[in-house]
Amino acid sequence: MAAKPGVVQQVEAVLKKFEVVKDPFTKALKLKDEANQFFKDEHYEVAIELYSKAIELNPTVSIFYGNRSFAYLKDELYGSAVVDASKAIELEPTYIKGYYRRASANMALGKFKMALRDYEAVSKALPRDVDAKKKFDECQKIVRRIAFEKAIAVDHDQKSVAEQIDVEAIEVEAGYQGPVLGDAVTLEFMKELIATFREQGKLHKKYAYKMLLTIRKFFMSLPTMVEIDVPAGKKFTICGDIHGQYYDLLNVFELNGLPSEDNPYLFNGDFVDRGSFSVETIFTMFGFKLLYPNHFFMSRGNHESDTMNKMYGFEGEVKSKFTPQMAELFTEIFNWLPLCHLINKKILVCHGGLFKDDNVTLDDIRATSRNRQPPEEGIMCDLLWSDPQDFPGRAPSKRGVGVQFGPDVTRAFCERTGVQYIVRSHEVKPDGYEVAHNGQCITVFSAPNYCDTMGNRGAFITVRGDDLTPKFTTYEAVDHPRMKPMAYASSLFGFL
Repeated sequence: MAAKPGVVQQVEAVLKKFEVVKDPFTKALKLKDEANQFFKDEHYEVAIELYSKAIELNPTVSIFYGNRSFAYLKDELYGSAVVDASKAIELEPTYIKGYYRRASANMALGKFKMALRDYEAVSKALPRDVDAKKKFDECQKIVRRIAFEKAIAVDHDQKSVAEQIDVEAIEVEAGYQGPVLGDAVTLEFMKELIATFREQGKLHKKYAYKMLLTIRKFFMSLPTMVEIDVPAGKKFTICGDIHGQYYDLLNVFELNGLPSEDNPYLFNGDFVDRGSFSVETIFTMFGFKLLYPNHFFMSRGNHESDTMNKMYGFEGEVKSKFTPQMAELFTEIFNWLPLCHLINKKILVCHGGLFKDDNVTLDDIRATSRNRQPPEEGIMCDLLWSDPQDFPGRAPSKRGVGVQFGPDVTRAFCERTGVQYIVRSHEVKPDGYEVAHNGQCITVFSAPNYCDTMGNRGAFITVRGDDLTPKFTTYEAVDHPRMKPMAYASSLFGFL
């Protein structure tokens, strides 16, 4: 995850601007101020590099580490955010923002007890601070809930959420004018659903629950690694992260055609969170999966998890548009999503990337149990969280989960498994895609102008059964209704 060329150029321009400043401390402060401006402009990678330069000049200033920790948080590099916040606290034990930022990063990593200790420290240091007390109380509720769930987990007779839902007992009000789901999803239903969602209408919860219960059973029947055969001459499309950007999803269908048996798709995880139209996105995808079960595919991403959904908005959106019970049902469904797909035995598609272990085989992936929340290590963790790096070998992930893997790791995996190349997502790219590791590791990201701020293009990949050479289509973001990203996100992410 080296700095992008454009980032390097911007950093070099700033460094040149201050070449005449000889005093290291003065130069460090000026670089920090420049970094702050890039941060305000939401150019987090540039800010991170400039804070790093300031730290090189003066490694004893807590605010340098604290500010870089904040930038890492914004860039979703939670592991690095924890390290920097801890260093800031070490240098200045009363540095309150350091505790806030470390707590936020640990929340994102699902390390709630560690986050609680920091929120407690803040609330004790600032006993009259309403925000500090609120964050401590909310985090404490999560810790207690998890403890309670563990305590009752020994009850093997406990019913799943799905088993508690009686769809037939849900009444449809006489005034409902939205799509009506009969015995099965039809193309007509899907077209009406898309039209309804486009105009910000709603699907009745009876039909929503009916879709969810059906898709849950279907996903339960699938293997961890789904194998896809694309016939000679036939097109196949691979998309990356959508992140609740529903109107950009519809634009993909405008550019490339609606899914069909002659126009199959694979969406490679992170369907929800951040974007505030995640409900519309996931029901549209589930609808097409039910309509074309053998021609529409979905891989699990790191955001198809309980912790991410609580923090980044999907749970809050489901509760707002439907019910808390439905949010719990989505958690059960996401646990059954396949972790990866193998196309024509030559293209491995997974959300994150490759593994800490040199010897992982395709059979090891097939044998991986997936009906759970993502663990902190192992095959499932790496498939959902890992990232490529430019240099050989492996390195700890700046995200705090998974691993960074080099071109030699990718090459060895491809040689060992007979795979031609891997396709993964998980990272914003300026052009919506990036080809790395001598063509053996391709990233595709399909959410343009990510979070309405990044300015990136989106992309999708097409291949043909007799020609697996990837072809890239890029596109700009389209307009959407005035609803800001993260509108339903947890208040625990109100970073300071």
